[in-house]
Amino acid sequence: MIQIEPNFIEERSVAAPVGNENPDRNLRALLLLEAIASADAPLSLAQLGDRLDAPKATLLRMLLALERLGFLLREADEKAYLLGPRASRLGLSLLRNEVVLGRSRLILQSLVGQLGETCNLTALDGDRVIYIDRVETREPLRLHVEPGTHVPLHCTASGKLFLAQMPAHRRAELLKHLLLTAQTPRSITDVGLLETELERIRARGVGIDSEEFVRGMVAVAVPISNAQGQCLAALACHAPTARKSLNDLIEYIPQLQAAAAQLAVSFG
Repeated sequence: MIQIEPNFIEERSVAAPVGNENPDRNLRALLLLEAIASADAPLSLAQLGDRLDAPKATLLRMLLALERLGFLLREADEKAYLLGPRASRLGLSLLRNEVVLGRSRLILQSLVGQLGETCNLTALDGDRVIYIDRVETREPLRLHVEPGTHVPLHCTASGKLFLAQMPAHRRAELLKHLLLTAQTPRSITDVGLLETELERIRARGVGIDSEEFVRGMVAVAVPISNAQGQCLAALACHAPTARKSLNDLIEYIPQLQAAAAQLAVSFG
């Protein structure tokens, strides 16, 4: 077995609520975050005012407070807002909630029973993939990756799927700073080639790893999406080439997609 050392998410305390204790104002702040999270591109103050039908002065105060706390970021031109790192950590914390994990693990166990190969629940964590949960095959030859482990975006099935599902502007910005390190001779390290691969993945809705992260291991991943079609997480299956080919795993896509739909419901 190949052991990869885990790299756990940094735990941070929760700050005080935004603004005062007025429930209507706090609710409006949540609706503000939801509007930005569901948008395909950063939103300006004017766009948020139109969507939420709220006074700009009130929205601006909330935007500044949420930005100060790390829930929002402002674009370089300082005219549009997008989710910040603290909002991303909140999403990951929800995925790792014990109640949610208990429901998802039952689905993973059933899926592994059908496929006979390890299945993983993964999420986007900044510029890396994090393993949220997994159920391993009973076969002796397998890749062991502890929940909490981070792996690269550019050479993993889940990572390439997350990149492909991103809005174009966000992906372009991320690729400017992403280190495309070769993990194996098959890793894609050229930005142009990677973008071509990501367009193919976006079109078919399935991420693939053809021995790009670990030599002798292949993987496929499908998105776990909400009702608006946004990718919340990914469901991946990997196997050693000594036992399964990439084409073998691709044949499992319908079962993976059915399980992903169940997981989306369990996330609520």
